[in-house]
Amino acid sequence: MNYNESLCIIEALLFASGEPISLERLSEASGIEPETVPKLIDQLERRYNVSESAIKVLRLENSYQLATREEYAPYIKRAMENKRQAKLSPAALEVLAVVAYNQPVTKAFVEQVRGTDSSGVINNLVERELLYEAGRLELPGRPITYKTTDNFLRCFKLESLAQLPSLPDEDGQLRLGEYDSVQIEADEQKSE
Repeated sequence: MNYNESLCIIEALLFASGEPISLERLSEASGIEPETVPKLIDQLERRYNVSESAIKVLRLENSYQLATREEYAPYIKRAMENKRQAKLSPAALEVLAVVAYNQPVTKAFVEQVRGTDSSGVINNLVERELLYEAGRLELPGRPITYKTTDNFLRCFKLESLAQLPSLPDEDGQLRLGEYDSVQIEADEQKSE
């Protein structure tokens, strides 16, 4: 492998890691000698500086990480806030309902209920802090379980999960007294 290819491999590993990665791990994953890796990282750093890139290399003891330069933090923060404030898709609302009424649940359970892959939606809801990983089941593969967060309660103006509307009975019908309370709450939310 040539020098430029080696440089690209190190850059790709740093980018894909998303967190600090040790010199030993970079060497092992890339097949590049440990004494050559710091030289490649120095060259990568020079390349970022010469091109006035928004990216820089962080050196953390014997590990390295790609990061953005501090002067771009306000823009990144604004973009992340906009992402968090974006409206929830119908799929996201559906996943939240499945989790809220059945928690703790696995991705497989959510996918079985919805009949479609829900990995991306669940990961997005975890990122937006509406769901969290609540542990693992003692089953083969030890699947992760998910629950709603306090942020979920705040966003939907609930004090507790007990305030969730009742689910329809087996016939798909709400009982008489439930409809009135659900309708009153819906009307109150519309008027706000």
